[in-house]
Amino acid sequence: MNFKIKRIELLNALSKVSRAVSQKTPLPVLTGIHFELKNNQLTLTGSDSDITIQTKIEDNLEILQEGSVVLSSRYILEIIKKIDSEFVHIYIVDGTLTRIEGSHSKFDLNGIPSFDYPRIDFNKTGIQFFIKSTDLKSIIEQTSFATSEKETRPVLTGVNFKAIDSKLECTATDSYRLARKTIIINSDISFNIIIPKKSLIEIARIIEKDDQLELFVSERKVLIKIDNYIFQTRLIDGAYPDTSRLIPDQFDKNLEIDTYSLLGSVDRASLLSSEQSNIIKLSLSEDQIVLSSFSQEIGSVEEVLTNCTYEGEPLQISFSAKYLNDAIKSFNSQQVKLSFIGQMKPFVVCDVENKDILQLILPVRTY
Repeated sequence: MNFKIKRIELLNALSKVSRAVSQKTPLPVLTGIHFELKNNQLTLTGSDSDITIQTKIEDNLEILQEGSVVLSSRYILEIIKKIDSEFVHIYIVDGTLTRIEGSHSKFDLNGIPSFDYPRIDFNKTGIQFFIKSTDLKSIIEQTSFATSEKETRPVLTGVNFKAIDSKLECTATDSYRLARKTIIINSDISFNIIIPKKSLIEIARIIEKDDQLELFVSERKVLIKIDNYIFQTRLIDGAYPDTSRLIPDQFDKNLEIDTYSLLGSVDRASLLSSEQSNIIKLSLSEDQIVLSSFSQEIGSVEEVLTNCTYEGEPLQISFSAKYLNDAIKSFNSQQVKLSFIGQMKPFVVCDVENKDILQLILPVRTY
C-alpha cells in the first residue's frame, strides 16, 4: 500500500469514519480503521460491530501501489490532525509497519493485517425508501433524548420507527415520558423497527447537507447512504410497546405560553429543587399561573408566569423539571401548548401550529 492524499480530505473522512470505532471492543482489530486502496480509490471503514461507517475517496488522491492495512483509529486521526503539510504520503514499510510523511514530519505506526478485519456486508437489501436529511435530523433531535438509559428493557434504549399508510411515526419513551414525531413519506411501505439511540446520534453528526437520503431497512439492520458515506447499524430485537394508548384523546385544561418565557421560568424554579428529584409544581387557574419548587434542605422558589393564557378548571400538578425542559427544547416555535386532564394523568406538550411533534410527561405524586 502506497499513496499520497490531500491532508484535509483524509482528515474529514477519518473524523467521520472514526465515530463508529470503539476503544472498548474486545476485538483489538476493531479499534482501528481499515484502509484499502483498490480500483483508483481509497476506502476507509470503521466499525464496532454494531455501527459501521464507510467512505470512498477518489479526489486529491495519487495511488502508487494498491494494498490494505488496519491502523489505530486514535493515533492515525491525531497524526493527520497535527501533521503540518498540504499533502501526506502513507505507505507500508515492512509487513504492517506504516509510514506517514508530511513536509517536515515522519511517523511510523504499527498496523494490523487487513485479513484480520471482519467482513462487513454492505448489500443494499430490504425495504428501500427516501427521506430528506433535515427530516431525519429533526426526528433524531426531537425524540432520541426520551429513550431509556437503563438496559433492563433494551427496546426502550432506541427509537421506534414505524412506517404505515405513507407515514413514518417515530416514538421514544423511557416509561416516564414520551416523544413522538410524525412525517409524511412518499412511499407506501410498511416496517416496524427499533434503532439504537447511539446509532441515531452518530447519524445526526454525519448529516451536514440538506440532501435526499436513501435507506434500506432489513430484518436486522438499516443501511443509510449519506452523501458519499455508507452508515450501517444493527437494530434492537424485540417488540416495541404500543404507546398510542398512553396518549389521551381529549383535554379539558389548556395552557398556551411563550416558549422562551417558560424555559426561563422552569430553569429558575428548579434552581432550589433537590438534584435527585428535580420536581417542580405548576398551579393553574384563570387568574394566575404559578411555578414553584420546595426542598426542606435548601429552600423554596415561586414564580408567576406571564405571556400565557389558561382555559379550564384550577389544577395543581407536579413533574420533573428536566423532562419539561427537554420537551420544550425540542420545539422550534415561539409558543407551546400544555394540555391536561387531571393531577395524576399524563399531560401533553405540543407546538401551537405544528401538530407533527408531541411530547408526553407523566406527573409525580407529592405529599
